[in-house]
Amino acid sequence: MRLDRGLFQLIVKNTPLISIDLIVKNNQGKVLLGQRLNQPAKGYWFVPGGRVFKDELLDEAFRRTGREELGLEINIHSAKFVGVYEHFYADNFSGNDFTTHYVVHCYEILVDDQQLLMTLPLEQHDRYQWFDIKDLLVDASVHLYTQNYFISR
Repeated sequence: MRLDRGLFQLIVKNTPLISIDLIVKNNQGKVLLGQRLNQPAKGYWFVPGGRVFKDELLDEAFRRTGREELGLEINIHSAKFVGVYEHFYADNFSGNDFTTHYVVHCYEILVDDQQLLMTLPLEQHDRYQWFDIKDLLVDASVHLYTQNYFISR
């Protein structure tokens, strides 16, 4: 459920958000990243993802995130669970006057990169790129929280 902006600001200011991040790999082992349009992490390369809505089951949130972030129908049961992570940002979606805290469930999926590139939405990321893991780990324009998904693996 989408919330009124003011109510969502109050929630972000006072509670952690639960979200899903997707490590999207192609057959060559490269990872899809999008350059973020919105705060937090605006301007950084980041994995696709989204928050879990109230009363939404994780598998429903996973499918919705796949549709909204990738334009694909994906299933949580065909994904590999990577782990739970915490992300702390000094800013939030509406500015710099309070922080954002995410509790992130990270999953890995394998996709056909030719099919995917034709469906990618541009609401959250203005462009996309496939990265070799060794390259994204040393690229300062890739957000640290995205890099963290690959450091311990």
